Amino acid sequence: MLAARAGRIAVSPTMKVAAEAMKLKAQGVDVVDFGAGEPDFPTPSHVSDAAKAAIDANFTKYTTNSGTDELKRAVTARYREDYGVEYSPGEVIITAGGKQALFNAVMVLFGAGDEVITHMPGWPTLVEQIKLAEATPVIVRTHAEEGFRLRAGSLLAAVTPRTRGIIINSPGNPTGALISEEDLAAVADDAARRGIWVLLDLCYEKLIYDPVPHNLPAVLSSRLRDRSVLCGSASKAYAMTGWRCGWAIAPAAVVSAANALQSHSTSNVCSITQRAVQAALTGSQACVADMLGEYRNRRDQLCEWLAAEPRLRIVRPAGAFYLFPDVSDFLSPDGIRTSAELAQALLDDVRVAATPGEAFDSPGFIRISYATSLHELERGTARIIDYVRTLDVREAPAGA
Repeated sequence: MLAARAGRIAVSPTMKVAAEAMKLKAQGVDVVDFGAGEPDFPTPSHVSDAAKAAIDANFTKYTTNSGTDELKRAVTARYREDYGVEYSPGEVIITAGGKQALFNAVMVLFGAGDEVITHMPGWPTLVEQIKLAEATPVIVRTHAEEGFRLRAGSLLAAVTPRTRGIIINSPGNPTGALISEEDLAAVADDAARRGIWVLLDLCYEKLIYDPVPHNLPAVLSSRLRDRSVLCGSASKAYAMTGWRCGWAIAPAAVVSAANALQSHSTSNVCSITQRAVQAALTGSQACVADMLGEYRNRRDQLCEWLAAEPRLRIVRPAGAFYLFPDVSDFLSPDGIRTSAELAQALLDDVRVAATPGEAFDSPGFIRISYATSLHELERGTARIIDYVRTLDVREAPAGA
């Protein structure tokens, strides 16, 4: 009854967790929600004020399909100031979130017979989009014992004569890991020699906690400008998830093709949203720094609280707002067998919503979002620790 492509995809597992938590909350259930992949902060007031001004000025009609010239210029100015890279408005398309920016790029660049490399644990949408383009996803795995660091050697070892593209998410969801400038440079240089595209998902680019070199746009701009796509979003940096606005920066031919695709799907991003994002990009960035500072505090406190149970093995994230603990010590053939079952048990028995590692092709882990208050983090971690200590598995080391 359905088209073949419908059988190749499923509903995002991260969205399923969020939907189940919201349903319980609507019923009055006291759920601590660690599943949310969105900031809990309000949208900054100067951004909301710009949206209100747009409504008052009746800026409520269609814009050009690819976005207003003013917003495109704001995107290029932001990247010029932050990364020292120069792009023209003709190399920018405004999209309905970072997800559509990636979708457009994948659909216009890849097709049947192509292989596209990406990494896991990682955002499941990247793999599903590759499959929607009828290309073949090739997965490179990162490992907790290496801090989930993405290395050039692993990516390039996966290259074959059929490789058409490489998609990298840094900072990564769900691990918060970064790819280094050196590793990306090695990937870019090899991609340039082989004629391979590199797509960079920078959704969490403003959420990096330590002053480590991470000028990935400059690396690609200098080494692979004609075969790279930078995908960004206002959602995480400016607490604007519901506004739905992202962008892609790419060669003009790619932007033109993406514009044609978008003209037959969603058309332009909401006009009011575009004015709001323009204000976010051109206005004071103090709000971004303030939110980053709070996320850092939450990360550090969450790691400290969870350290009370050493069998919850943690890699301290370098960016984003997720912790991805290894929970395999609490799984057993005679009890809770998988991290998916554990996540469901946490929701059913102690009302904590967390995303199972299976959603990121990484059984044995769960994702905890710390995009929530310290109060909720404390309540939720206490519930998790109390619950896992009731499970009939290996005991904690003496003195723990």
